[in-house]
Amino acid sequence: MDDTSYASPFSWRYGSAELRDLFSERRRRTLWRAVWVALAEAQQRAGLVTEAEVADLRAHATDIDLPAALAIEHEIGHDLMAEIRVYAKQSTIGAGKIHLGATSMDIEDNVETFRLRSALDRIIAGLDTLLAAFAKRIEKHADLICMGYTHLQPAEPTTLGYRLAIYAQDLLIDRAMLLTVKEQLTAKGVRGAVGTSASYTRLLSGTTLTPQDQEDAVLGGFDLHARDIATQTYPRKLDYLLVSTLAGLGASLSKFAFDVRILASPGFGDIAEPFGSRQVGSSAMPFKRNPVMAERIDSLARLLPGFADVTWQNAATNLLERTLDDSANRRTVLPEALLCSDEIVTLATRIVDGLRIDERRIAENLRTYGPFSGTEAILMEAAKRGGDRQELHEVIRESAMRAYDALAQGETNPLATLLADDERISRYVDPAEVREALDPTGHVGDAPQRARRLAARITETIGSVHA
Repeated sequence: MDDTSYASPFSWRYGSAELRDLFSERRRRTLWRAVWVALAEAQQRAGLVTEAEVADLRAHATDIDLPAALAIEHEIGHDLMAEIRVYAKQSTIGAGKIHLGATSMDIEDNVETFRLRSALDRIIAGLDTLLAAFAKRIEKHADLICMGYTHLQPAEPTTLGYRLAIYAQDLLIDRAMLLTVKEQLTAKGVRGAVGTSASYTRLLSGTTLTPQDQEDAVLGGFDLHARDIATQTYPRKLDYLLVSTLAGLGASLSKFAFDVRILASPGFGDIAEPFGSRQVGSSAMPFKRNPVMAERIDSLARLLPGFADVTWQNAATNLLERTLDDSANRRTVLPEALLCSDEIVTLATRIVDGLRIDERRIAENLRTYGPFSGTEAILMEAAKRGGDRQELHEVIRESAMRAYDALAQGETNPLATLLADDERISRYVDPAEVREALDPTGHVGDAPQRARRLAARITETIGSVHA
């Protein structure tokens, strides 16, 4: 990190070192040169480039001199041409064959596709690690009954494993979408200024090499494929497809992180993110244990829909065979969207791996609010046995409101006693049945089984891929 000038936090604070290297200027220019070498190798087969020229280009393919290239770019205003001039000064034998027949996007766009696909591989692998962590937690806590909430108010019991399965199921959807995106991320190809291969058709005329043969040879070394049609660029729609899908992943992780923050607050207290023994929660309040990782996920995830909007604009306004108004913002939006996604997946994995479960608070919340969940069962049973549904509803509502008032005064939930002792209820439902119905442990349905099925599906899905 250069501390004398502005540096994006994604260049040193957020995202993995692997992705920061992938999107570094040195790596980009090294990949440019790799494409020039591949192009020269293909053209050697056509007799247009000699073996000595190709060998010379190979020998200097990693000799990146960024200061020299930037000085030339400052003078001529074109980064790729500046790199060609530096490369040509280094490769005195092969200099005359660098970029033969090519346009800038034959080099830049294919390199960009390679980098996007490579970064996506990293994110999918990280997502698989996160899903594996979720599967372990879901299996472990499938039977741990906790209070469920709707509208942030106590509702009915669920299990912690089932709640965690909600987040994991969303992430399985995101994973499938990311795999689809990777399949769709195709290269521009090697087709010249407007995608017609006119320059290469002319250049290769009379040789045994066709423009398609040349393109296949160049792209093959990077494990890339191109669509039938290209302009000067690959379709900018692909950038939107990628970043909008990353935004969807961000939405899933943002919900998870926000829920962790809610459940870590004192009013709930069920779970909390890991907190190091020497970690500082606040500069002013030494007692604080703030959920900083979950907050960071929510903060960073908000960037992704903004990035997606920029790529939508680029796709919608890449007029005719191409315009340049996408170029400057893509230098920021594409790498930072991927680095952002990489960071939040890593943070979420740390949270799930180190999740702190407070079973005492979970049980306390269940005792406090769980009895309310059985009121519908009592209502239905009493109505089945001859009671007036509307009148019974009001009786139960009155008792529930009294019970809430008692809780507000710090008392134990009296709902079971209130209903069991009310003759308007007990004439239809025996007091023992009332108390049994208000036991929240009997109100989780098939949540444990469903949670375990999802955990098994996660294991099967990511296990088969890695196998």
